[in-house]
Amino acid sequence: MSSTGAKLAYRPIGLLGGVLAGMVSGAVFKQVWKRVANEDDAPSALQSEYRMREVVLAAAIQGAIFAATKAAIDRAGARGFTKLTGSWPGD
Repeated sequence: MSSTGAKLAYRPIGLLGGVLAGMVSGAVFKQVWKRVANEDDAPSALQSEYRMREVVLAAAIQGAIFAATKAAIDRAGARGFTKLTGSWPGD
């Protein structure tokens, strides 16, 4: 399979991986935030009762968890795809 063909064939797998990463990382972040802040919900940017530092920290933690989860799921998907097709989807 050509690299362009592999990329196109992998696209639906990558999209599903992104959705899965969002769901998994959201659940992980919720648990991390409960332990870090002793609160059930993280502050959003428009909640006036939270300080800027808390809002930015929550967003940074959430972003880091999402990025790591997405990378792990993308990598696992690419490995599985390669085992099935013999082509790496990113090359």
